[in-house]
Amino acid sequence: MEKIPVTPSFDDRLALRLKALRLAAGWSLDDLAARAGVSRASLSRIENAEVSATAAVLGRLAAAHGLTMSRLIALAEDDFTALLRPADQPVWTDPATGFRRRQISTPAATLGGEVLDCELPPATWIDYDQPPRPGLEHHLVLIAGRLRVTVEGTPHDLMPGDCLRYRLHGASRFETPATEAARYHLFIL
Repeated sequence: MEKIPVTPSFDDRLALRLKALRLAAGWSLDDLAARAGVSRASLSRIENAEVSATAAVLGRLAAAHGLTMSRLIALAEDDFTALLRPADQPVWTDPATGFRRRQISTPAATLGGEVLDCELPPATWIDYDQPPRPGLEHHLVLIAGRLRVTVEGTPHDLMPGDCLRYRLHGASRFETPATEAARYHLFIL
């Protein structure tokens, strides 16, 4: 009987890419754990596709490698295409928080920017200890709901239609109130 090839899942491809990045950098699991602030055991389980990484962990791993989270995710995606229809735009959901991000415009080696469509459930927050690259430019447009974005200790309360523009050099937090979700577009340059 002929074996039908199985296409690896996104988590499988991401696990392989994360391990390849670590090995290319010449780091052991302990080295990466120290750089990213993620336990060695968690890194091993992520690299073996036993668990899905949360947004916070992916952010830490991306930062350790000097990548944006979208670029890290894009490394596990298929080849670059110029036109992305909504059905072809990669969607990732954080298993811990329910945070959902759709890559409207995926990163590519020849293009510098990317666009994300993000949804954060009510009473949810995500902390990022550091940007993947200091000085990364963000333009965040709140589409619906309420969102507090704290950039390097300064909180910004956003209403639908507001645009928050900033260069990120330190920690940030995205937080929704107890009764309201947030949907926003994030442009990263």
